Amino acid sequence: MWIDAGSRAETDETNGTAHFLEHLAFKGTAKRTQQQLELEIENMGAHLNAYTSRENTVYFAKALNEDVPQCVDILQDILQNSKLEESAIERERDVILRESEEVEKQLEEVVFDHLHATAYQHQPLGRTILGPRENIRDITRTELVNYIKHNYTADRMVLVGAGGVPHEKLVEMAEKYFEGLPTKAPETSAYILSKKTPDFIGSDVRIRDDTIPTANIAIAVEGVSWNDDDYFTALVTQAIVGNYDKALGNAAHTGSKLSAFVHKHDLANSFMSFSTSYSDTGLWGIYLNTDKLTQIDDLVHFALREWSRLSMNVTDAEVERAKAQLKASILLSLDGTTAVAEDIGRQIVNTGRRMSPGEIERIIDHVTAKDVMDFANRKIWDQDIAVSAVGSIEGLFDYTRIRADMTRNF
Repeated sequence: MWIDAGSRAETDETNGTAHFLEHLAFKGTAKRTQQQLELEIENMGAHLNAYTSRENTVYFAKALNEDVPQCVDILQDILQNSKLEESAIERERDVILRESEEVEKQLEEVVFDHLHATAYQHQPLGRTILGPRENIRDITRTELVNYIKHNYTADRMVLVGAGGVPHEKLVEMAEKYFEGLPTKAPETSAYILSKKTPDFIGSDVRIRDDTIPTANIAIAVEGVSWNDDDYFTALVTQAIVGNYDKALGNAAHTGSKLSAFVHKHDLANSFMSFSTSYSDTGLWGIYLNTDKLTQIDDLVHFALREWSRLSMNVTDAEVERAKAQLKASILLSLDGTTAVAEDIGRQIVNTGRRMSPGEIERIIDHVTAKDVMDFANRKIWDQDIAVSAVGSIEGLFDYTRIRADMTRNF
């Protein structure tokens, strides 16, 4: 079950509620105690799980074909009749606080959370998924109940099946088990704010900690939404910049010009280009990790010089390579029923329809070098950037200097 509500549907005071609910989902309902729920799943040999993102909450079950109706019944019970007992809330509060501590040790997670916070500052998309610790400590049962009431409505939910599930049977099950759902979300202030297109703000956030042996830096321009005509062009452009990991034996021969340059001059441990999309905006950028602390400026400079090159000099050969890599990546990511179900849910919730792998392949095939350069001219060249940096970052120059590299001529 895909729900069009995540941390973006919260307020500053209730940030963390969606993730908190995910933890309480399997702690008992009006019909089933936690023990009965676990035993029922165990006896089917099924698997039940959930996760939360900035824009979605997903509850899913994997089971044998004959057990699908029972799994759908369990999902609807969890979504509509969870008890949310005070004792369970207090137990999970401690679990989530420990999870928050673990997340803070993962530098990549920290950098990307700060990237969102600075790019979309004081806006719903800038909040973290887990929420601040003071919120985790203070979230009440009333806030959890209100989140369900305001967001778990029929117009924001998609029941998805993949594998041996005939579509007609799934429709019948949806009508049988979810007929009691409210049909429309109430127009609360949080809902209205969550649907407002966010403003991308060129800015930076730096957390210097010299006990961390590396500099971890993310730089992004405003990217594209799921529905944007440039969605696949953005992914092809990202693939041209490529990824790099010094620990891999083929690092110098991945085809990316930036990878070859970084490897030759030993500027970084790794870098990862990304194109993250949301319903009405996105982030397109690069994440850099280096222990060459005196060469941070060189690394950032040459990464952004590669971005500048994209708007004026992209070869057909590197576009074809990027397209082949992108198609392979998308098709390989659809290996298994869980991945297919996630793909269907994500597309239906965000775009209202599902594109088949064949249709996606055809669209990617039509992307040309001119399309990439047009995209780079509009979305990258001389655009404001958001910068997030954590670790030994004394060598990272000021924002104005980095921003100036966005208009570099060759």
